[in-house]
Amino acid sequence: MSSLQLTTPEAKLADAKKQLSLPDIVVICGSTRFMAEMAEADLRETKAGRIVVKPGCDLKSPHELWSDPVEAEALKVRLDELHRSKIRLADEVLVVGEYIGDSTRAEIAYARALGRPVRFTHPEVDPDA
Repeated sequence: MSSLQLTTPEAKLADAKKQLSLPDIVVICGSTRFMAEMAEADLRETKAGRIVVKPGCDLKSPHELWSDPVEAEALKVRLDELHRSKIRLADEVLVVGEYIGDSTRAEIAYARALGRPVRFTHPEVDPDA
């Protein structure tokens, strides 16, 4: 009789990424006021051979997709959840910028609760340092 090995979804994901020989996945976090810095970090992380995921929408910049305030607020909730999914997918987190707001602080705490390593472009803003 063989014993069943129960595996968490996280362990299955890590195993699948290993079997597929995927490079490390880094998720970029930070205030959207640092979108240009995030793009630069994306270039550097990609050059280093990592898969990069980062915020795709800057709700602080005008756009027709979030011009209605009610829809924009609902979109922000969905984007926050989407970003948490990116953190779950990633092997590590890179926090960009010299300012940490409430949303980024929550993302850092979430990543650390999941056991994800967190790096900073500006280590002095690490809320746990």
